[in-house]
Amino acid sequence: MDPTPQPAASTPGPQPAAVQAYLRRAARMSSAPWLHGEIARRMAERLSIVKATPAVVIDWWSAQGGGASALRAQYPRARIEAVEPNEGLTQRSARTARRPWWPPKRWMQPTMPVWTEHAAPRDARAQLLWSNMMLHWSADPVRLFERWREALAVDGFVMFSCFGPDTLRELRGLYRRLGWPDAGHAFIDMHDLGDAMVRAGFADPVMDMEPLTLTWADASTALAELRTLGGNAAAQRHAGLRTPRWRTRLLAELESALTGPDGRLQLSFEIVYGHAFRPLPRVRIAAETRISAETLRSLARAGGKSASDA
Repeated sequence: MDPTPQPAASTPGPQPAAVQAYLRRAARMSSAPWLHGEIARRMAERLSIVKATPAVVIDWWSAQGGGASALRAQYPRARIEAVEPNEGLTQRSARTARRPWWPPKRWMQPTMPVWTEHAAPRDARAQLLWSNMMLHWSADPVRLFERWREALAVDGFVMFSCFGPDTLRELRGLYRRLGWPDAGHAFIDMHDLGDAMVRAGFADPVMDMEPLTLTWADASTALAELRTLGGNAAAQRHAGLRTPRWRTRLLAELESALTGPDGRLQLSFEIVYGHAFRPLPRVRIAAETRISAETLRSLARAGGKSASDA
């Protein structure tokens, strides 16, 4: 039996088709969601724990992560490479990476290569892999962590953020009370993510979380912003499109159940942060080691000489 801890096998992951639908929509957005940019700013404040200055940084899902400017400000001389999940977001990243030719400081900064995920580097080139607000879209976190490990040099550092299981708990509770299918797929607990990192070959993972509450003036505004953050990727979500009558009821239920004392609609978010480093590969020790007689004689002669020299 494999004693290695398994990552939240019972937690239903996102449905791939729903994730791809969201990513196609994201490719048409002009910028990252506001919340992603805010989390990127907070995560950048944690970069002080990375003692070495990285020469190569990989920004995984850069366009929707909203952290490119924070990384560039922190590491102005680093080669920053973006990895995107589809061609549309690859093109969006490439457009963002094009800087005007006239500022002189631009000539000192390397241009940003942009890769699609299937072509992302596996040659251990990076000293830092940064991923802001994308891990909750992965159906297989262990495999994703393994890909990240392949991209990192020994002693390279990985830093990420994602949604935790308490995210949108009020909305999930409302759907359950009304007898509707799931409001979204389940997000993985930070302890299970830490176990997944160890399983994938990372060392000394550190996980923590931060609760946030966002408020909106009305339900329509809240739904519009939630749409920029993703969509319902639960396998047991509503089948097909909802009717205008259903949307009207949803808005009314949201206003009734989620409006706080200040008259604004409130929803909770749990932001999980994690970091770890890639250690030296473990050397496998054989159950039996064979040494030739000549090697033993050489070792004995060397030992005898050292003893006489002493």
